[in-house]
Amino acid sequence: MYTKPRLQGRPIWHVPDEEIYSKGHLACPGCGVAISARLALKILGRKTILVVPACCFAVIDGPFPHSAAGVPLLHCAFETAAATASGVRAGLASRGDTDTRVVAWAGDGGTYDIGFQALSAAAERNEDILYVCYDNEAYMNTGIQRSGATPFSAWTTTTPAYPGKLEHKKDLGAIMIAHRIPYFATACVSYVDDFLGKFRKAREIRGFRFIHLLSSCSPGWKISEADSIESGFLAVRSRVFPLMEVEDGGSTRRITVNPAPVPVRRYLERQGRFKHLKDGDIDAIQQHVDRRWAELASRFDLPKPAPSHAAPAAARGAFPGADGLARLLQAHAATLSEREREFIRELLSSMWNNPAYASQSDQDLVGLAITLSQLAGSF
Repeated sequence: MYTKPRLQGRPIWHVPDEEIYSKGHLACPGCGVAISARLALKILGRKTILVVPACCFAVIDGPFPHSAAGVPLLHCAFETAAATASGVRAGLASRGDTDTRVVAWAGDGGTYDIGFQALSAAAERNEDILYVCYDNEAYMNTGIQRSGATPFSAWTTTTPAYPGKLEHKKDLGAIMIAHRIPYFATACVSYVDDFLGKFRKAREIRGFRFIHLLSSCSPGWKISEADSIESGFLAVRSRVFPLMEVEDGGSTRRITVNPAPVPVRRYLERQGRFKHLKDGDIDAIQQHVDRRWAELASRFDLPKPAPSHAAPAAARGAFPGADGLARLLQAHAATLSEREREFIRELLSSMWNNPAYASQSDQDLVGLAITLSQLAGSF
């Protein structure tokens, strides 16, 4: 057994060792939903039924009779995820089974748009289901068409070449909170502690729960598959995608990660879907993000701000030797085995002088290497 990395003397995260979501699925390399499903099922456990409408995940799971989910998975029509999950819950209750968890796992097209009527109705009835929307911000499975979740100015195959989508992203969080459901949260797998904690909480709560996942899509966002996790970090740190949770019908509202902010430009410029933007466009998006964050901060409990990261390294010298690497690792990983150190050393050496990571501080890069290696299940 390996010893998992520690940050300032504590484990970076605790996650069950059992793998439920299997290898051999059909996701694209770097797919955010595949990583999210793997970790979510570790928390939800095998006594779970997934209800999946038409979406990427319906294909990712595998062609009949094969399935990578590791739990019963029921395919349903595009618009019926919440209604079908409600029916599964009622059927289990009629058999006296109140322990099996019913999870609707749907994309943004089947949630924001096509499945919204059933979603709203299930939330209003307070059905005892967990609804997870993995949001890759377009209809990715059918060719990258815009959805209600597509952000302002993003490119899709059904938006103008310039300036991209003309409307801002639908505020689904505000809509779900207005239903006064027992639990609503946003999450991103790049912030693993926060992600796992919210699934643990949703697992134990009864009634309608909703988790909104930001899920990167390499072909749809036009990013390298290696940038999937980094895109999530930048989405949160730029405050484009705030991490929050609301409990007890809205009586408790908190922002769960208060990042040291980075410019929205850093998030946008890594993605080909925003390459058409001009400086004025980026400034307008920054202003919109700032206004939205200020509004949230006025209505939600705000944790202590995260410490600022060290100044980015514009250009790095030679990759550090053993002593230099040990000093870099010390702040992040106090209990790494030799095997772990060697794997991270190899990963860092490939990233050290890669121009894609030149804007990150050395410590940022070390933290990213640890996270990537853990999410890859490499140890």
